[in-house]
Amino acid sequence: MSWKPKYTISDKLLFTIREISESLGEIKSFSLNDQELARLELDAKELSSYASTSIEGNPLPLTDVKRLLKTRKSAIRDTEREVLNYNRALQSLYGAVRSGKFQLNVKTIEKVQGQVVKKLMDNPAHCGALRKAPVIIRNPQKIDEIVFIPPDHKDVRKLTSDLLAFIKDNIGKIDPMILAGIFHRQCVIIHPFIDGNGRTTRLFTTAILGKAGLDLFEIFSFENYYNRNITRYFKAVGLEGDYYDRVENIDFSEWLEYFADGVLDELRRVRKALSEQSMVKFRLEPHHKQILEYIGKHGSITQREYSGISSRSLASRKLDFDKLVKLSLIETRGTGRGTYYVKILGSTD
Repeated sequence: MSWKPKYTISDKLLFTIREISESLGEIKSFSLNDQELARLELDAKELSSYASTSIEGNPLPLTDVKRLLKTRKSAIRDTEREVLNYNRALQSLYGAVRSGKFQLNVKTIEKVQGQVVKKLMDNPAHCGALRKAPVIIRNPQKIDEIVFIPPDHKDVRKLTSDLLAFIKDNIGKIDPMILAGIFHRQCVIIHPFIDGNGRTTRLFTTAILGKAGLDLFEIFSFENYYNRNITRYFKAVGLEGDYYDRVENIDFSEWLEYFADGVLDELRRVRKALSEQSMVKFRLEPHHKQILEYIGKHGSITQREYSGISSRSLASRKLDFDKLVKLSLIETRGTGRGTYYVKILGSTD
């Protein structure tokens, strides 16, 4: 029998998914050029590389991570290698999604884990391969306290294959947010590797969002949301006790709400940053406001009327009108010498 997760689509989850869709629409409305989009993607990759490794205890601050990713120095410590590994795996994985070469199978997830832990594990056999030994999740504050016992290693391959098959079979049938969220938690629960589970899972989750159709998946870093409250993240994503005692009652509902909140939070951050950039880029000068104030008082303005209240040259006055038209604050009416400008209904200055 194929694996089927248990979850309820709550009103809160539906509302959050709708807000995510609206936020993506607003971000697209900025009509970003290739250079602006590349800048956003670079910022998100730097933030993801910092946040996802920070969740696992990496002490490097964001400023150091940004510097490291730019300099690519050869002599590196393990903390730096961890960040570089993550960033390289991220770029490789995202490239595969964009090119249509990303495959949802065990081989791919093993490859990603291999990139994440490269030269960081004592036993090379554990690098790029599903685990063949038991693992125990302990309380990081109380090392003697066992929090969770994941599935036995003999069941890992089947559980992982079943999970990936469920995701693959439901692309286009289930919302990308729900699919990616289900993958994220179930992969953490399975704990398919000796090390690198969290980093591999978070990378693969973003790739699934892109594979399942969430546009602009490269411009945000939901890892940042988790990193701001790591204790809450671990509590939300994990289980307590023995997997085999809990497996029949695992419910993804609350986790999906939390997961969607994280994506929305990041999209809001991106949207706010774009709005601030837009305000700087398109800041209105006193002469622009003069035009808008005149229209507000008289209903419209012509080139002749503008020349009567401004000492700016003819060429500058034309540029002033062009800028306000591009910002959708005014629109052109009439033709030739009868041309005049009016304020667009609903616009603000």
